[in-house]
Amino acid sequence: MRYKQLIDSAVEEKASAIVGLSDQIFDFAEIGFQEFKTAQLYAKALEEEGFQVESGLDGMPTAFKASYGSGKPVIGYLAEYDALPDLSQQANCVQRRPACADNPNGHGCGHNLLGAGCFAAALGLKKYLEQNPGKGTVVLFGCPSEEKGNSKVYLARDGFFDCLDIAFSWHPGDNCGVAGFSSLANVSVFFRFKGITSHAAAAPHLGRSALDAAELMSVGVNYLREHIIPEARVHYAYRDVGGIAPNVVQGSSCVHYFIRAPKSSQVQEILPRVIAVAEGAAKMTGTEMTYELYAGLSDLIPNHVVSDVTQAALEELGVPEFSQEEQDFAHDFFYQCDSGADLERKIATVKSRYGEDALAFPIDRSIRPIMWNLPAMPGSTDVGDASYVVPLGFLGMPTAVLGTAAHTWQMTAQGKSPIAHKMMLQAGKVLALAGVSFCEEPQLVEKAKAELARTTGGKYICPVPKEIGPRIND
Repeated sequence: MRYKQLIDSAVEEKASAIVGLSDQIFDFAEIGFQEFKTAQLYAKALEEEGFQVESGLDGMPTAFKASYGSGKPVIGYLAEYDALPDLSQQANCVQRRPACADNPNGHGCGHNLLGAGCFAAALGLKKYLEQNPGKGTVVLFGCPSEEKGNSKVYLARDGFFDCLDIAFSWHPGDNCGVAGFSSLANVSVFFRFKGITSHAAAAPHLGRSALDAAELMSVGVNYLREHIIPEARVHYAYRDVGGIAPNVVQGSSCVHYFIRAPKSSQVQEILPRVIAVAEGAAKMTGTEMTYELYAGLSDLIPNHVVSDVTQAALEELGVPEFSQEEQDFAHDFFYQCDSGADLERKIATVKSRYGEDALAFPIDRSIRPIMWNLPAMPGSTDVGDASYVVPLGFLGMPTAVLGTAAHTWQMTAQGKSPIAHKMMLQAGKVLALAGVSFCEEPQLVEKAKAELARTTGGKYICPVPKEIGPRIND
């Protein structure tokens, strides 16, 4: 690509600052909607780079929008930066050790790297726009609380992404490649039953058991599973069982349900059937039922046009070279962070998927073609809601050794490694170079938008109703 060297130089010029930003956010380890120091750090860094920063988007104090440039297309990068609870971990150690500070949180999903990589991408595209004024605008969206608060759902629903023509995101992990797969859509619902307490021996006929209602709902949903699509998942947890006294007819209960399916439309078809089961349980027990739609996520729609452009940028830039010291670190971490049967399973899995040679330097460095029409990944992400309103490409970069699972201390411990830093910077370069392609060839933007319109029918039905706002304090 014509601007490969420009982008590479632009990111390398700022590499020390980008790495420092990532490492500071690693140390902050702020959980969702509490990323105050992180958001301030980004705002300061972006303003110093000449971006116009708008903070507190959509009622979320730690959400922001930073813009540079003018004209079309508008290229967006979606940064995340929240940590996970109870994953406090020292960096670059091979055994789980709580961090020295009091903060119990940790970046077990690599969002310190994710956000900083998007920052790198924004800086790379900014350098291009400085040399080509008027050929586009770059926007970095700060999207807090991906893990629990799903800020992109609200930003998509409330029109904040409507300014974008193309969007990119990426994620740290143990694999390299452009995502051709989707994610699962879901909704999170609380069902509450209100009954009448009574003495369970002396006057049970006067009571109406809310716990019976919750249990009958569970039985009904178990029967329902036979009659929904096999790819769907319905799971639950009791949040209130009405107390601990068996000699009291329980007057209250609450059960928390998750409904997942490959498509948001499928979730929306299953949800009223689950509600009907809850209504039936209430009628059978003479109790009252209310429900609260707590949260929801749409499935991820990887856009073929944006993904192909991202793939071309990845192939052009390739994977960085690693020193012997970095290779030794990866080897030692792979073999020392697990033991016994866990290590044996990991070795067998890596060997079968990547070949025996991968065991010597267990970092994924291969660039494979995009694989389309794969089953949806079993997790969910609020990037899916963004992908319903703007054509989006999603990149995975291996910041951790093969076999590292997300949301673990092992992922957390690698969040400051030299390998993670290199791959984060490379992710930024890839996404910046992909952004340049759309500025240089605006007809690709129209192709991407046309594809999205065909895929969605031009409709986005947010799984969270308008009257429900971000759950800042939950």
